[in-house]
Amino acid sequence: MRGVGCGLWLAISSIPIGAAEIADPEPEVAGITDVEGSGQESFGGPGSTSAQMQADEQIGAQDCRKGLASHLRLYCDFKRFLHRENGIRFGVDYNTLLQGLTDSPGEDLAAGGVFRLFGTWTLLDPDAGRTGFLTFKAENRHRLGTDLAPQALGGEFGYAGLTALPFSNAGTLLTNLYWEQSLAGDRFAYVAGLVDVTDYVAAYGLASPWTDFSNLAFSTDPTVAVPDQGLGTALRWRLGDNYYLLAGLADANGDPADPGDSFESFFGEGELFKHVEFGWYGSWDSRYDDHVHLTLWQVDRRTEAGVPDGWGAALSSSHAVGERWLAFLRVGYGDGGGALLERSISTGVAHRGGGRRGAFGLGVNWGRPNHDLFGADARDQYTLEAYYRLQLGTHTSITPDIQVVKDPALDPGQDVVWVVGLRARVFF
Repeated sequence: MRGVGCGLWLAISSIPIGAAEIADPEPEVAGITDVEGSGQESFGGPGSTSAQMQADEQIGAQDCRKGLASHLRLYCDFKRFLHRENGIRFGVDYNTLLQGLTDSPGEDLAAGGVFRLFGTWTLLDPDAGRTGFLTFKAENRHRLGTDLAPQALGGEFGYAGLTALPFSNAGTLLTNLYWEQSLAGDRFAYVAGLVDVTDYVAAYGLASPWTDFSNLAFSTDPTVAVPDQGLGTALRWRLGDNYYLLAGLADANGDPADPGDSFESFFGEGELFKHVEFGWYGSWDSRYDDHVHLTLWQVDRRTEAGVPDGWGAALSSSHAVGERWLAFLRVGYGDGGGALLERSISTGVAHRGGGRRGAFGLGVNWGRPNHDLFGADARDQYTLEAYYRLQLGTHTSITPDIQVVKDPALDPGQDVVWVVGLRARVFF
């Protein structure tokens, strides 16, 4: 594993630690909840723009209230002014990931970074019984001193999957620019514009690749042929107190690097990803932690890309155990469409501490590769991932991460490969 130890040390030593003696922020609330005064409910899961801002504001509110970081006071006041006077909320973060392999016939080290600017602009008054706002997010994804970005590392040892989801070398992207509208006390809601369907399709409480699992097998369902970010729309109805129905469609050829082509691609080529989801939840505030839902999807043939049409189903169940533990089971089936796996079963547990206490996750996946994509000789593979996220300061966290891959699908000469990683996030 050439250079892994040195690279990990450099990554750790370069992280800004922040104030070491700050008090713990207020305890985190289970599920995705509304931040006081924001007037917004999140359409998507933990990885969506609104949910990410709500989580960051809950952690960072301590500094702004008590002035523990006085050099940030003007920044906090500026954000409050924009929100109060103009309805604008925003956040900025920088994420890094270093991953190394214990055994690889090719590259065995990859590092990448992602800078993000994201936010919402509320234009309809929530006090009138309806909330409407524009959601935006721009990113720059890049390598950090290695030949590969982490998203490409799995291909170096024959893995039919991604050891890291968003950490690519794609450059500057526009990944969100859509209108979100809720009506009738959020009983009905819709989004329309440049969307990321992974924000709300088959989502659950550990779906964020920025703060939870890194591997694709756990951050989303790898049997669902979700497209890249592009033009799309989705509608959600809350049926009674414990059920919901979600349906939508999106451009199957989405390209966040060229958002100007979105309308031509959507309406001109007409190759679409469609989805319907029906689910039960224990309570609305904890709907991603305590739920059972079934997602059905279908995608059209992508002529220019040479990808056949496909369809599939994904079942997700998660249950909160006590105040901090979460157990999940996710099963997926896919037939064509370009998804990496055609069969998948994932299960695991997580423990999420409040304030600066650590968050731990453990997941195990069995996957059968898409034989149309990888060939009939691709074998079943097994993936285990464990991570521990530690909040070092109010605005800084690090996440050591270990993945173990048994029987990589595309390399019969490999038995077990370890992927050792370290992720860091700084947000303001």
